[in-house]
Order: sequence, then C-alpha cells, then structure tokens
Amino acid sequence: MYRNYFKPLADRLLAFIGIVVLSPILIGASIVLFFSNRGKVFFLQERPGKNGRIFKIIKFRTMNDARDHQGILLSDEERTTTMGKIIRSSSIDELPQLFNVLIGNMSLIGPRPLLPEYLELYTPRQQKRHLVKPGITGWAQINGRNAVEWDKKLEFDVWYVENINIILDLQIFFLTFIKVFKIENVHGKGVAHTPNIVLENNE
Repeated sequence: MYRNYFKPLADRLLAFIGIVVLSPILIGASIVLFFSNRGKVFFLQERPGKNGRIFKIIKFRTMNDARDHQGILLSDEERTTTMGKIIRSSSIDELPQLFNVLIGNMSLIGPRPLLPEYLELYTPRQQKRHLVKPGITGWAQINGRNAVEWDKKLEFDVWYVENINIILDLQIFFLTFIKVFKIENVHGKGVAHTPNIVLENNE
C-alpha cells in the first residue's frame, strides 16, 4: 500500500511544497548562475529511472564550458566556478530535482540515478535498484555517501528496495538533513572512484 500508492502521492505533494518554500533559494541561485555561467543555469543529463527507463535529471549547472587552446574541455575542477563550488558543497545544485519528483520520474527517497552506461555492469541482484523510482537521497547517501565503494553502495540500494516502508523513508529524510548540514563524506561531491568507474557524474 505505502510503496505503490501513498509514497507516490506524498512525493508529489512534498515536492510541490518544497518548490514553494524553497523558491527564494531556487530563484536566487538561478539569477546568480545566469550571470556566472553566461546564461546557462541548468544541467540536464540522461539517467535510468524505474525499470531502466531513461529520463533527464535536472540540476543547477556548477561548471562552465571553458576549453584549452585546442578546443578541449578543461578538467571538472578547472571548470567549476566559485559560485558553483558553493552551490555544490551546500547541495543546492540538487534542488531542481524537486521538479523531477513533481513530474513523476523521481522520488524524494530512493537509489540515486547513475549513468545509463552502467546498466550493463550490474549483477542481476544489483539490477533490483531499478525496481523503484530513483531518489534525490537514499539509504546509501546516509551511509557514507560517495565514500562508499561501488559494490557496497549498490548493496545499500538493493537493501532499500527490499525493505521500503514509511519509517525507513522518514529516517532517511531526516538523516539527510543532518548529513547536508555536516557536509561529511562528500569527497568532491558526486565523484567516487572504483577501477574505471565513476559512481555519479554530477555537474
């Protein structure tokens, strides 16, 4: 009942409330990024959602398009703007995903959506992470975030899928705020390496 009916309704309602309440931050960040990124405010990237269906995740753009003299993009670190670092470290760059939740291709709580090219790398058990909608935050994020190794992170995701309930979601929801305010276990936020794999390629 909770997983199939109450959770989707709660997601959309809370996403709408979140957009309204956080609108000053969303508008303020949009204005600042408009000028610092020469009019480019948002970053859209394809990610697999429920049942592997591809959708476009929405984030605030924290990097510019600076290139070297040969026309090659500079490194992520060199392209990350000063304002982008502030927005990323405070997780404000994730707030536009509330619109993904409102649309219905994401949930507030669920496995983080990784890149489509990772789909063929999962084991049959790890594929279970796509039985639910991806989330803005999840069980893996409050248990080490990007400091967690690839296999452990995916096991956290599968455990969540197998144990979804309202108490667990409330726990993740409130612990996420604690993690954000402490800004711990981020390690460059969004980039955690295993051999030839980046767990999440954030803008």
